[in-house]
Amino acid sequence: MRTSPAAESQLTESAPAAADAAELCSRLIRFDTSNFGGGQSRGERAAAEWVAELLTDAGQSPVVLESAPGRASTVVRIPGTDPAAPALLVHGHLDVVPAEAADWSFDPFCGEIRDGAVWGRGALDMKDMDAMMLAAVRSFARTGRRPVRDIVMAFVADEEDTGAYGAGFLVDKHPELFEGVSTAIGESGAYAVHLPDGTRLYPIATGERGSAWLTITARGAAGHGSRRHSDNAVAKLARVLHELTAHQWPVVITPAVGALLHGLAAHLGIELDPADPASLARLGEAARLVEATVSNTLNPTMLTAGYKHNVIPSEAKAGLDGRLLPGTEEDFFQIVDAILGEDVTRDAGGFAAPVSAPHDGPEFAAMAAAVRAHDPAGLVLPYCMSGGTDAKAFTALGIDCYGFAPGNTPPGFDHWTYVHGVDERVLLDSLGFGVQVLSAYLLSDPRVIKETSA
Repeated sequence: MRTSPAAESQLTESAPAAADAAELCSRLIRFDTSNFGGGQSRGERAAAEWVAELLTDAGQSPVVLESAPGRASTVVRIPGTDPAAPALLVHGHLDVVPAEAADWSFDPFCGEIRDGAVWGRGALDMKDMDAMMLAAVRSFARTGRRPVRDIVMAFVADEEDTGAYGAGFLVDKHPELFEGVSTAIGESGAYAVHLPDGTRLYPIATGERGSAWLTITARGAAGHGSRRHSDNAVAKLARVLHELTAHQWPVVITPAVGALLHGLAAHLGIELDPADPASLARLGEAARLVEATVSNTLNPTMLTAGYKHNVIPSEAKAGLDGRLLPGTEEDFFQIVDAILGEDVTRDAGGFAAPVSAPHDGPEFAAMAAAVRAHDPAGLVLPYCMSGGTDAKAFTALGIDCYGFAPGNTPPGFDHWTYVHGVDERVLLDSLGFGVQVLSAYLLSDPRVIKETSA
């Protein structure tokens, strides 16, 4: 079979783009962009300005927008060849979770390239994707290739907290930047998951569970710690927390999870019971894609009560992290309130609704085609994220959001051990694979794929 000129061009360019992605990732890691939450962060403005310089050097016209002192995001629109085509948003966050240097075997912000990897905080979450985005744009500048549709790239602040200083700010204050955008890609999906039969699954996120961050408060009468006390706020809170954590949330199979289970069962030739952890364990690495997304979850994460050993406090509080599947919001809060009863109240808390996008349309098909172009044996299926991303902000603009940040790692490389963990690193081979897949998707025309697959 003869290779097309476009394919030959992409193959020729793949090595420079891969090397570029590694260098860019290394440099990005060296910006300490730790996000401590509560509005406290460092380094985002410097990283955003550096990204803008690179984009400008590649012939683009980025803007740097600051939501608060030091909290900056960079956005650029890359014109496509067809003004009538719906635009695509590609978003990546510049901030990272903090790293305790004493726990690491090297400087978390060294950005060192050695032993086949780029090392440092953010290497997998998600400065690798930021680097691939930049490498793709620089590749377009070197080769003269242009996407069919406009591509808006957003390098944002604050994803590792609430997003209010990043994606939320852009959506609220600068929605014009996303005019004409119908689809978005960001973290987390299209990375290799190794199945028990030795094949590779590339799950693309078509949904996210919603989040409900609640603070519950138990109240009672203050008193002396040495005396019997029937109206103890701490005891009330403890009883409610026990009941909340013991609650068995019903199994609910959303379309994305159903498609994933069906595809895996057919591929592996097995039957699966989503309510049975032992059944899901037959999926190997892929089990973690399912086990946290077949039901809602609610976990206590913070406790506050009292100020002295011998004083019974009048108030005790707990922070809870709830995650909700699409369509379950009303039932979730009804169950929580029933368990709380009259003695414990909850505040409105931070709530972000679940999001979902179609997995049977042209955009998903275009992403799958880009993956299979570089791994023909790869299995591509939709899944639902257990956590959340900036997709929740961009969905408010009517944009269909997907998790598509491609990568390919060998068996035994536990991606999730390093995300928010210690000694984080991204493999050079994965970066090279990712930038090829990402570039292929950015240059594709989903409208054509829809026509040829119909």
